[in-house]
Amino acid sequence: MEASFVFRHILTRALAIWLVLICAEVLHGIARAALLVPYVGESTSSQIGVFTGSIIILVIALIFVRWIGATRPAQLLIVGLVWLGLTVTFEVLFGRFVVGLSWERLAADYNVLEGGLMPLGLLVLLLSPLIAGRMRGVLERRADEQPEHENMEGDP
Repeated sequence: MEASFVFRHILTRALAIWLVLICAEVLHGIARAALLVPYVGESTSSQIGVFTGSIIILVIALIFVRWIGATRPAQLLIVGLVWLGLTVTFEVLFGRFVVGLSWERLAADYNVLEGGLMPLGLLVLLLSPLIAGRMRGVLERRADEQPEHENMEGDP
């Protein structure tokens, strides 16, 4: 198969999975606002949401990583970069123009010095395809990475 076709195939599937991710994260945000904010407040709820959202992202990545079709670490990192770029764009546009958040409020989630943990969640998002790929065993092994016993004929 031609390399550019494989790459387009991977990106198309990465986009489809990102749509699943963003829908799950929107539902997560709605549930967080309805169930958690009244008890712990917006700031603490946002911090908790980074961790629960990261778990959601990793679970979705684990479910779909084989379907993506990427078998190399670089391919999975590109998938993570695509998800990262789309997510940050969505967060800013949705937060600003749909929810009506101020630029200051949007930036607060990214300010680690002020308790914003969004950069941690985005790091998980970036690395989740690679983590899932390693956990699910989808990565190709190079010949020089094969354990010795796999290179010897006749060994169990």
